[in-house]
Amino acid sequence: MMKPERGVSRRDLIRGGAGVAMARVLGLSTGVGEAADGPRSRVVLVRDLDALDDTGVADPGVVHDMLNRAVAALFDEEKAAAAWRRIVGPGDVVGVKSNHWRRLRTPEALEEAIRAEVTAAGVRDADVSVDDRGVRSNPVFARATALINVRPMRTHDWSGLGTCLKNMIMFTPRPPEYHGDTCASLGAIWKLPQVAGKVRLNILVMLTPQFHGVGPHSFSPDFVWPYRGLVVGVDPVAVDATGARIIQARRDLHFGGPSPIRPDPHHILYADTRYGIGVSDPARIEVVRVGASEGSLI
Repeated sequence: MMKPERGVSRRDLIRGGAGVAMARVLGLSTGVGEAADGPRSRVVLVRDLDALDDTGVADPGVVHDMLNRAVAALFDEEKAAAAWRRIVGPGDVVGVKSNHWRRLRTPEALEEAIRAEVTAAGVRDADVSVDDRGVRSNPVFARATALINVRPMRTHDWSGLGTCLKNMIMFTPRPPEYHGDTCASLGAIWKLPQVAGKVRLNILVMLTPQFHGVGPHSFSPDFVWPYRGLVVGVDPVAVDATGARIIQARRDLHFGGPSPIRPDPHHILYADTRYGIGVSDPARIEVVRVGASEGSLI
């Protein structure tokens, strides 16, 4: 958790606009009682120390099992199959919105696991498609009744963090229109007819997340680490807020003290307070922990 520098109180930190965003996303109390009021959300943090091989590649069997354990815990089901049937079923047309940025893409093993579970829940194979940049021209996505949103967490030069909220930007014809004010208006994308009410599950991939970068499209293996986790939930804001806390904790650990995410990923807060997409206050997010706890950072 980020702590204010010496001489600056929590209340002082929160008074600034950016301070409010960082405080709520990263878990600082606002001191005015919001934590007790308002809706609550649940996310599952699942981790497995065997999720990656010695080269950092995802183990297909372990990752599939992690996904199923997370989904079962999210819906309080004993069996993962029952949980998947609450997400999709016969008659659904399912678009899996992935992320194929070449330096840190959604693992194919995870995409294949999602497809397998969706079809096992009764969706025809012809009615399932995995795509990223081609979603607007993909015929399955054009008639989709349900979306599953999956992407890796990483720092981002325009939005502070590449999040589940941001992953929907490819549904817009002009993504740069959402880049202003460090992507503050990303929540508006979730109101578009091709997205609104369709996203059944959000999966933030934190197998090898990136916690620092400098400049557009920045990537360095020095700033990723084997966290071996997934954050899974129905609420994308709660999922992203939880992931942001983990990234912040890793930055503070790596840099030896408070090292705020820059630019401020306030799109997470605004998706809650401006657009009503979900819950950003960690005090109102139940984090269900499954699997390994060592090194979880939150």
